[in-house]
Amino acid sequence: VTMKLVNSTYTGSAGRSSLIDLEIPETFNGELILFVHGFMGFKDWGAWHLVQQFFTDKNYGFCKFNLSHNGGTIENGIDFPDEEAFGKNCYSFEVADIESILNFLLSEVPNLKSIRLIGHSRGGGAVILAGQKYADSFPISSVHTWAAISDIGMRFPSGPELEGWKNTGVRHVKNGRTHQDLPQFISLYEDFKRNESELNIQQAIESLNIPITIHHGDQDTSVPISEGESLASWAHVSLQIIPNADHVFGASHPWTHSKLPKELAILCEQTLHGMI
Repeated sequence: VTMKLVNSTYTGSAGRSSLIDLEIPETFNGELILFVHGFMGFKDWGAWHLVQQFFTDKNYGFCKFNLSHNGGTIENGIDFPDEEAFGKNCYSFEVADIESILNFLLSEVPNLKSIRLIGHSRGGGAVILAGQKYADSFPISSVHTWAAISDIGMRFPSGPELEGWKNTGVRHVKNGRTHQDLPQFISLYEDFKRNESELNIQQAIESLNIPITIHHGDQDTSVPISEGESLASWAHVSLQIIPNADHVFGASHPWTHSKLPKELAILCEQTLHGMI
């Protein structure tokens, strides 16, 4: 291994530090995968470490990181001890975090020829936005979405529920893994309204001038496959469907096996094929 950083740190949105992993294999082909996790996700979730191994075994560099306001801290990147940071998170922060990481990679990785963005779930929406926004400033050569969201606006409540959120300034979401009731401040919604055109995934994908592949499981109950179909139609590409795959492609947390789950292995192969 030429370079291996584990639980190193970077500075993200609002000056907040967060954790980052970076591996450059000895036989580095000059191409690096930047992986972006989803909502309530983190770099060490489930089988993401095996995804890293899959790509580094094939001579790609690989970087995964915690979004700056995902709820983790430098000391504990897994259990979301910082509920305040989680509450303050917004979509603009996530796109800006990706820019911070791109700068980090350019400064840290010698002989870096190109960067491939992979995003899971909400991270899939973020890599489309970032790919469109930063492709002219960084050597981003392709975007790959895994069970990605197609629309941010539709994730917000409306009517009395939205009014209640505006009045109290906070709503709560349940984390099934940690059993926390995590806060979401109204600033999440306000940031979206303020930056609605910049956070429009359809507009971003339609004006994206680098290749994109869209992957979705047909048993996804978290983000319906119809969202993948929308993304694919806007991008004018065919949707890559993983049969029998749920939202996390057969993985779970913690993942104690030494091999990728079958569906996630197929997804990695499909994504790799889309990079050639």
